[in-house]
Amino acid sequence: MTDVNAQAKESRHYGFVIGLLTGTVAGAGLMMWLAPRTASEVRKRVTDSARNLGKRASEQYEQVSTRVGKAVDELSGNGHGVLDGVADAVARGAQEVRRYVTAAKTDHVDEPRKHSAAHRSASTPHST
Repeated sequence: MTDVNAQAKESRHYGFVIGLLTGTVAGAGLMMWLAPRTASEVRKRVTDSARNLGKRASEQYEQVSTRVGKAVDELSGNGHGVLDGVADAVARGAQEVRRYVTAAKTDHVDEPRKHSAAHRSASTPHST
């Protein structure tokens, strides 16, 4: 009986070893058969992801560029509005200065006339 038990144990060991070797060979074969396909799929996915990332980055750049352009145009328009306002204020100030100078010249010219008229009336003898 011991001989039968020993043969049964030995048979189980051989069966396990044969199953292990068969599984190893089958796994290695499947790995070699599937690996190139998986590698090409991985390369395709990486390439597609890189393209999508580049496309999204380009779209984001265009959106930001458009926003910045609009902001610059708006600020430029505001700057021109301020510039026009300052130019108008300077023009009004220049007109006020002209009016003041003209008024001062007129008053200055009228003053000697008033003095000379007053001087003439004082120097002329009055007949009574």
